[in-house]
This record gives sequence, C-alpha cells and structure tokens, in this order.
Amino acid sequence: MGDTAQQMSKEQWVYSFGGGSADGNTSMKNLLGGKGANLAEMARLGLPVPPGFTITTAVCTAYYDNGETYPGGLDAEVDAALKAVEAETGKSFGDADNPLLVSVRSGARASMPGMMDTVLNLGLSEITVQGLAKKAGERFAYDSYRRFIQMYSNVVLGVKHDVFEHILDDYKERQDYQLDTEMTADDWKEIIVQYKAAVKKQLGKPFPDDPREQLWGAITAVFGSWMNDRAILYRKLNDIPAEWGTAVNVQSMVFGNMGDTSATGVAFTRDPSTGEKTFYGEFLINAQGEDVVAGIRTPAPISRSRADALGSDEAPLEEAMPKVYEELVEVANTLESHYRDMQDIEFTVEDNKLYMLQTRNGKRTAAAALKIAVDMASEGLINEEEAVLRLMPGQLDQLLHPTIAPDAKRDVIVKGLPASPGAAVGKVVFDSDEAAELAEKGEDVILMRVETSPEDIHGMHAARAIVTSRGGMTSHAAVVARGMGRPCVCGAGTLQIDPAKGVFRSGGREFKKGDVVTIDGAEGEVLVGAIDMVQPDLSGDFGKLMEWADRARRLKVRTNAETPADVETAKNFGAEGIGLCRTEHMFFDAERIPVVRSMILAEDKKGREAALSKLLPMQRGDFAEIFRIMEDRPCTIRLLDPPLHEFLPHSEDEMAEVAKSAGVSVDTLKRQANELHESNPMLGHRGCRLGITYPEIYEMQARAIFEAAVQVAKETGYKPVPEVMIPLVATQKELDILKAKVDATAKAVFSETGTELEYLVGTMIELPRACLQAGKIAESAAFFSFGTNDLTQTTLGISRDDAARFLKAYEEQGIYEKDPFVTLDQTGVGELVQMAAERGRKTRPDIKLGICGEHGGDPASVMFCDSLGLDYVSCSPYRVPIARLAAAHAALNK
Repeated sequence: MGDTAQQMSKEQWVYSFGGGSADGNTSMKNLLGGKGANLAEMARLGLPVPPGFTITTAVCTAYYDNGETYPGGLDAEVDAALKAVEAETGKSFGDADNPLLVSVRSGARASMPGMMDTVLNLGLSEITVQGLAKKAGERFAYDSYRRFIQMYSNVVLGVKHDVFEHILDDYKERQDYQLDTEMTADDWKEIIVQYKAAVKKQLGKPFPDDPREQLWGAITAVFGSWMNDRAILYRKLNDIPAEWGTAVNVQSMVFGNMGDTSATGVAFTRDPSTGEKTFYGEFLINAQGEDVVAGIRTPAPISRSRADALGSDEAPLEEAMPKVYEELVEVANTLESHYRDMQDIEFTVEDNKLYMLQTRNGKRTAAAALKIAVDMASEGLINEEEAVLRLMPGQLDQLLHPTIAPDAKRDVIVKGLPASPGAAVGKVVFDSDEAAELAEKGEDVILMRVETSPEDIHGMHAARAIVTSRGGMTSHAAVVARGMGRPCVCGAGTLQIDPAKGVFRSGGREFKKGDVVTIDGAEGEVLVGAIDMVQPDLSGDFGKLMEWADRARRLKVRTNAETPADVETAKNFGAEGIGLCRTEHMFFDAERIPVVRSMILAEDKKGREAALSKLLPMQRGDFAEIFRIMEDRPCTIRLLDPPLHEFLPHSEDEMAEVAKSAGVSVDTLKRQANELHESNPMLGHRGCRLGITYPEIYEMQARAIFEAAVQVAKETGYKPVPEVMIPLVATQKELDILKAKVDATAKAVFSETGTELEYLVGTMIELPRACLQAGKIAESAAFFSFGTNDLTQTTLGISRDDAARFLKAYEEQGIYEKDPFVTLDQTGVGELVQMAAERGRKTRPDIKLGICGEHGGDPASVMFCDSLGLDYVSCSPYRVPIARLAAAHAALNK
C-alpha cells in the first residue's frame, strides 16, 4: 500500500484554471471530467470564467480503490491551487474581512445532470459572514449563509431538506411573510440560529465552522455521490462505466443574488427541442443557480423573440440587461464555433458583470439532434461524416414512430416495460380473433393479454399496439411487436385482466373492454383516453443524413419480415434484402391454420401431402408477393422451424371446433396433441429435424419458393435471388440430406418452367455445435445466418421467455453488463460467432455471413458484427434505419 501511495503521489492530482490560462484543456475530459475540461478551455479562450481548480477523476478512482482513502500529496496540491485562486481574486479563504467563497461541484466525463452533489457558498462561518456583510450588505450575507447551511447539511451531513423547510415555513407564518424576499437580515440571523440548532440535534455535534473542514467535507461528499443510487441508475441507463469516476471542481463564487443588477441563467445556442438556430434560454434576476433549476421561481426568457413566442410578460435579458445580453450572445457564438456543436451554457451576472460557469454539448431531442447535425454540415461547421456521428443510432427510435405530443396531459393507468417504441390509440380487446374482426371493420384496437403466443400473430398484426401483464423485453410479445413496428408494453405487473368479465384493473381502478386507451411504448405506459400524437417525418433532413450514413458504412442491412406490409415498410426504410422470412408466421392466417392442423393431424404421409397440396398455392402467393416487392434484392427464406404442437389449439372450445372441422373426435385430437407435446420444445422436434422426419413439408416449401421466383421473373423481368435457409442444423449430414431435396426440387421446377434462376442453400447457425463444426458445414452451405436469439439461449442455457425473472438481478450484480437477449454477449456468444465465421471462411472463402436475431437492430451488436467482418445484419423493419446508422458509426469509428 505504501508503494502504491508513493507512486500515486507522483501524479498531478489538481489542475488550475482562470485568468486567461489553465493547466488543462477540452481534450482532457477523461482526466478532468466534462465540466473541468470545458472550464479550462473557456479560460484559455479568454472568456470570463471565475478562477478555480479541478481534482481529477484519477483521485476518484484511487479513493475507491484504496478503501475511500485519498492519495498522498493531494492535500498539498489543493492548498497550492487554493492560494492561486486567492491571488487571482484578491480574496482569502477563511478571511474575516475579505473572504473567498467557493462552489464545489461534480464533473464526470459524460454529462450526468442533477445526478451528483453540489455545494455553493462554501467558506461562510460565524466570522467570514461578517466580512461578506461589510462587502455586500447584511441581508445578502446572511441569506447566503443560511443557504449554505441548508445545502451543506443536506449534501455533506445527511440532514434532510424538509428539516430546514419546516423551520423557514413556520417562521414565515409567524411573521406573516408570504415570500422569502420579505425576510430581513435579522430574520435570516434568527433562521441561522434555528438551522444550526436543528443540525446539532440531528447529528449530536455542531455545524462545522472551519472553512477547511467544510471544503474537505464537500469534496468527499461529491466523490461519494458518484456511488449514490440515482447516479448508479443514470450510469446504467446511459452506458457510463462506474470505473470512469467523477472529478471535483472547486471554483470561486460569483453571486447572481446581489440585487437587481445581478442574475443567473441557462442558455442553449440552439433550440434543444426542435434544433432551430435560435438563442434559447431563461434567467432570473437576483437569484442563484439552484433557483433556476429548483423551479421555486418562474424564470424569464433570455431573448425578446422567445418571450414573444411564449407570450411572456416578463422583461427578457435582452431588455433588462442589454449590454450583458450582447456579451452573452457573443460568448455563445464563440463557444458554438469553437466546439462545433450546440452548447448548453450556465452563466451568472454579478453587479452587471458576466461570468461563465459551464459549457457542454447540450442534451437534445432526436428531432433536434437530426436538424442540428444536418444544419451544421450545411453551415460548414462539421463535415458529413461528423454529422452522421452526431446522431446516435438508438435516438432514431424517437423518429420512426408516432409519439405522444409533448404538451399532452397523461393519466397513467399502469406502467410496464417499454418493449417497443411508438404510440397508438384504440379500444381495448382481450382476444386475438376479436382484434382481427374489429380491425377488419376499420376499428383501432389495443390487444391486451396476460401474455402472447404464436397463435396471437393475427391479432397482434391487426392491433395498433399490444399490452401484456407478463413477460420481459425479449418476450414473444416484445419481439414480435418490434418486428411489426407495433408499440408494446410488457410486464405490466399490476395489470389484472379478466376476459370472462370483460374488464381490466390496475391501482384500484377498473376499465372495460372497449374503453379507449393510449399506449406509449417508449415510456411503457398505458394511458386513459385518446391523446394527441405527433407523426414522424422521414423526409428532408432524415433522408439526407441516412444517405450520408449509407456512403460511410460497409455492412449491409436486411430485414426480418414476411408480410407484404412489413416487407414494403422495410424496403422504404432502406433494407437491402430479406435476412429472415419466418414461413411459420404465414401459417396462422385464419384460412390456413385449419389446413396446417389437418396436415399435422394426418395419420400418414399421404394425408400430409394432401394438406400440403392445399398450402402450396398459398405459400407460392406469399413468396411471389415478397419477390415482387424486393425486386432483385436477395431474400433469405427459412423453412418451417417451430415444433408442430404450437399450431394446435389449447382451449376446450378451440379443440372442439378443430376436431369438428378435421372430422375427428375431441379425444383423438387430445391424444395427438399429447403425443406432440414436448417438455422442452426449444430443444425438441423442430427446425431441420422436422425436415428430416417429414421431408414433404420442406419439399412443398421449396417448390413454392422456386415457382414463385420463376413466376415473378417472367412477369416483371426482375431476377429474384432466393436463399433457402435450413434451420437448427447441428451436423453437416442434416444439411446434406435436406440440401439434396431442395436442389432436386429446384431442378424439377426449372425443368418444368423452362426458366433457371440463381439460388443459394445455407443454414441458420443457432447451436454451439454448429459453430464448432462450421468448417465442415461450410462444405455444404453457401451462407451462414446466425440466429443469435436461439444461439444465446443454447449457449447460456437461458430461456429468453423466462429470463425476466432473474436477469435484472444479474445485471445489477454485474454478472451480465446488458441483457444478453438485447445486446449480444460478445465474450461468449460473440466468440462462437467469430469462431464459426473464421472456420466457415477457411473452408469457403466466399461464404455469405450475416445475423438475423433481434441483435441485428441493436447498435452495439451491429458494431460488433462489423468488427467481425460479417456481410450483413438483419433486423425488424422499424430498426433498419437504426442498423444502417450503427453500421456507419462502426465504419467511421475504426
């Protein structure tokens, strides 16, 4: 430990800024944090920055690594930096006549607004408050002192805010005061006495009166706040590693609450909601920074144009302090030009003098991020590639779906998981058949169920949105809804659905089937009534940015789709082919499911073939429509994958209906259903195993594919490129047997039609054994499509349908950084993908490689796929633009 401390003491722990110079600069964000680096940069630019110093993020790391102990030499560096601030300001820390007061604030690499702690007015004591009173007036001094006691006691000493609020409210009531501004200096003195008495009563010791003790208490509290609950949650939500740590910024105080010639405010160099190039912000006369944030007083707009737009009667800064406003605009323009991005700035005016307290790249909506990126590229501030990198792929979700109007009033019935973004309004129904019937009549419906299954596909497709009381972010409902572009709320645990009575309940309220609700898939909320929507606009700036992204990326992007509507949507979103057409989804249509069931219930091959002959023209029509829409683009079609029992009815009523239509008894149907039941269907009779035992199924599907391709080629002149995918292959032999049947079917169709087309036969890699044997399998496969949903399940031994029960605990304890069904497990599943890709290419250098699991639309997973050199990713239609942008980021970040 001694050697470590000695080694650490050789580092520079403290960096000073102010007076037109600084030890650091904006490139040092990792060490100085965002706030500290930008304060240093503003000082270097000669902007009016109150002097101060930054204690680095390395100190935070060392503090936690060494049992909450500071590295050797830190106190000496802090003392030296404090003396430099004293020299710059002409004030002395703890001085009775001319005291230096400081703020102590956090400053992580990534902006974490409001997540960590701040202390203002530090350095006030029984002695120094008198010196401040002589300089700035008694009322101001004692008001500042009571603010400091309240803030310090809460942040550093752990005394709750309401202790002080009760004291102040009681005092004002006794004095018949309505506002804080009515309080006199003597009133504040009395409040201070009561505040200190409350602290001593709570803690058993007096409020610290030594400014140096106060300083180190505040520094330690800010470092400690890096590990508070809200900071931990914010880091998790925003992918900020805990090991980054925070810096601490100690800066000389400037006061916006010294009367009508002082003010404080926040401004953006562009509108953070719309991206419009207009100076946007608000301020308060005679206030400190926390007054703006806390909402105790209503701030006024900064500019006259903004005041007019809001209909505000308050005088804007432009008129209240015209010279300060002019200087602020000039500083804002300087900062935006220097950082080449929209800036969020904090400022204080002390006795008509402007001071800059912070600048950072401003938070913005997705719509604003898009407009700002494209506008700045047009203005020449950034280039096209930088513009592409300014918009994060995940932000596109906000642009691709209707959203609830920002000013809409919300009455939340229940909150669940935000499983699929977008917003929708409709009447609640509990049954998929009813959803389909009402939708056919033109009704907008919301399908609400305990959970969904493959049998609900038609109802899910008909519904405007889906709500389930069970299931997680990767449940059947969530995955299918995302694929369809439907808003979805899952796992709404307090939601009680009673289809028999036609009601649903939550939080003591009861609603009926047919009641109108609004679904907010982005927030995971079900709301009362119909709420106003904002429709997405995908032209203009969106089209321009996506064009730039396409120029930059290497990785192709396909879609997972099988209905004409979804295929058309994906094509309009820029899909370059189909990476996964799930043929089983076509079987749940109301006209087809009886035929499918009769095929399953057939006693022999002859009976199955009779049913399959009825399905053939239906499948051929499906594939022909897909080929027409996709034109010459490649289309990967997966032959039947799920176990057959999924197509059979489950309820007594359904069984009776199916038995009647099939001409068998209910007992016979139940017996056959029991025979088909599997203990673990994910690992059972499914995928290529169906093709091995019932080859006539795959032969029918292959014939439908090739006949459709020939038909479209003759009708349109396009040359469809079918890629026939054999699912769940574990051995080369399985693929060889089934490929031979596909090839024979293709040869027969080409002979019968006199037309020959290019096609490929490949496999879906979703078993670890297939990854290990990829070299052998590649001898027979022209392509590998990694089914990362099932590959994750079979590798980790986790069912995605049941994982919601424990995955959250795993994430919280750091066992998995992310839900492995949302973001690819790169060190486990990813290593298998890498191994299979390398072994496959070694055997067949031109083998086509892609992924078609849900991970194909996850930005981090897309970037990983690009790093492996895969040819494409495939994702649900509404995630195609997200994957395109993520692929561009992957290429540009190399």
